[in-house]
Amino acid sequence: MDTRPVIVMTGATNGLGRLAALDLARSGAHLGLVARSRQKADALRREIEQVAPQTPVDVFLADLSLVGDVHRVGRQIDAHYPRIDVLINNAGVHAFSQRVTPEGFAEMTAVNYLAPWVLTDVLRDKLTASAPARIVTVASRASRRARDVNPLRDLTSTADYTRRESARLYGRTKLMDIMFTQELGRQLEGTGVAVTCCSPGFNTTGLGRELPLSGALEKVLTRLKIGDPRHGAGIIVRLATDPAFAGSTGGYFAAKDAKSLECPEVGRDEAVQRALWDVTGELLLDLRRPYTA
Repeated sequence: MDTRPVIVMTGATNGLGRLAALDLARSGAHLGLVARSRQKADALRREIEQVAPQTPVDVFLADLSLVGDVHRVGRQIDAHYPRIDVLINNAGVHAFSQRVTPEGFAEMTAVNYLAPWVLTDVLRDKLTASAPARIVTVASRASRRARDVNPLRDLTSTADYTRRESARLYGRTKLMDIMFTQELGRQLEGTGVAVTCCSPGFNTTGLGRELPLSGALEKVLTRLKIGDPRHGAGIIVRLATDPAFAGSTGGYFAAKDAKSLECPEVGRDEAVQRALWDVTGELLLDLRRPYTA
């Protein structure tokens, strides 16, 4: 009987997710990786085999910008595993120009917020039945850039924006991740499912892929030892595996020393967090219906 903890993770083929996946493999996990690219997933599988031979690795292909595909892959994962010990919502994107998905959502909103919400919703019963279990979502201190919260507007806006404005809108999606975590923590209190999120800090890995000269800037910062991605990966792994966080409910933690952080004030009120949750569920209802039959 395999006693390895089953850890399902999105966004593991690049950046912090890749480093975290390697560390989780070394710790003895059974990994379920949600990836868009089979080629990148296979490359990561080979890396894992080198650092932690015979680690079980399952790959589930999905486009996390599409709610329907997230539902599909969630159901596939749910059927594949008799238990899930940890779900890590790590995948994210910072789009410097507006891109709208075929379902009509801004890509950043779809990938950074709706995908974690939907995947967690699909796997919620399995995680609860597997308790003690954990849900870890990667947020960001960029959430402090959000000026206000208007759930319906924040979820449905597809207005064009400038590169400078993209930072504020990216921060808004990460604020919603923190709000989602804290509302979910209240809903799952007493179930044995620990719900946390983190700010991985400034990291050079994959820095601003869409920006000119981003590759050269990343090399310079790496030489100067600025933005070491191992710190960001480390907090993800700690929240997923460290016994100290086994009972955490709705916590938000920094990469440095796992310092406890507060949700930015504009999204801190419990009623506002609940309103975001309710609006999200209502908005997704029509999209969810075809995938729940």
